[in-house]
Amino acid sequence: MEALNEEGNSLTMDASPSIGGTGRGFRPMETLLAGLGGCSAVDVVLILQKSRQPLEDIQVEIDGHRQEGVEPSLFDKIHVKYWLKGTFEDSAAQRAIELSMQKYCSVAKTLEKTAVITWDWARLE
Repeated sequence: MEALNEEGNSLTMDASPSIGGTGRGFRPMETLLAGLGGCSAVDVVLILQKSRQPLEDIQVEIDGHRQEGVEPSLFDKIHVKYWLKGTFEDSAAQRAIELSMQKYCSVAKTLEKTAVITWDWARLE
């Protein structure tokens, strides 16, 4: 399956082979986690830029746990790990991430209705 946005960008989605898919695209629930990472990363970059804190690279890892034995199987725990590289102040990075996750990231605010979302960060070398 392919989803297209207004600009013509595409996202390929598929199901796992165990239920008849080919495994050649994001599973729909994976797109939610990818959306969380993208939404928050954009926030963090913008907040650090506005604070004049030099950021060279950002990577985000997300681990999502889904409810077991129920349908639908919603996320109930999500952990977001940020990897940041640059000469920014630690306190500025912490503040940017907190602002994103607690205030600005619409995806986080949507997912927190069913999941406990935690996060931490470390420097990328």
